[in-house]
Amino acid sequence: MMRIGALLCISVTLLAWGAGAPQKNETKGTLSSTPTYTADGRLVFPENYREWVYLTTGIDMSYNANAGADHSMFDNVFVNPESYKAFLATGTWPDKTMLVLEVRGAGSKSAINKAGHYQTPEIMGLEVHVKDAARFPETGKWAFFAFDTGKPSKMFPKEMDCYSCHQQHAAVDNTFVQFYPTLIGIAKQKGTLSEAYKKEQPVEAK
Repeated sequence: MMRIGALLCISVTLLAWGAGAPQKNETKGTLSSTPTYTADGRLVFPENYREWVYLTTGIDMSYNANAGADHSMFDNVFVNPESYKAFLATGTWPDKTMLVLEVRGAGSKSAINKAGHYQTPEIMGLEVHVKDAARFPETGKWAFFAFDTGKPSKMFPKEMDCYSCHQQHAAVDNTFVQFYPTLIGIAKQKGTLSEAYKKEQPVEAK
């Protein structure tokens, strides 16, 4: 399963180029907060995602009890600002939502650090979870994409486990809002938590 599932499975003014249009480059990405695709359906990476709304960070998360790694990693999640505002109002995600997962290395040795980990400049992975009902009706309106070169990416095949995992365990609309501390309370207030998620929660002691 994709690492985005651990957190996804991420206010900004659009940067303009020329007469108010977003700057686009099919080989290097786009400065846009809505999904942009190439003619053959590949997703163009949103290069300005770091100007979006930050949701959460996890470290070394895994759904596999036997998973292990010889190094630690941080997972940072960002969402396009329009979708964030919509979630605050409704408790769910509108069409054209984009969540970006940025995976960074965890450092521990520096001149002043004596314990714990900090995020390093090294980006170990970039993934995007997109809601686009017209394009992805067969996968619950959502699709996953991974980027390692900055070039436009093909959608992950619908047979991959990340799709069924999100459908079975996501707190809200195929996304793991249970790991977004500032949004889970809003979903509870708005009554948008999935039945599958609520069944997985431990019963509170009386």
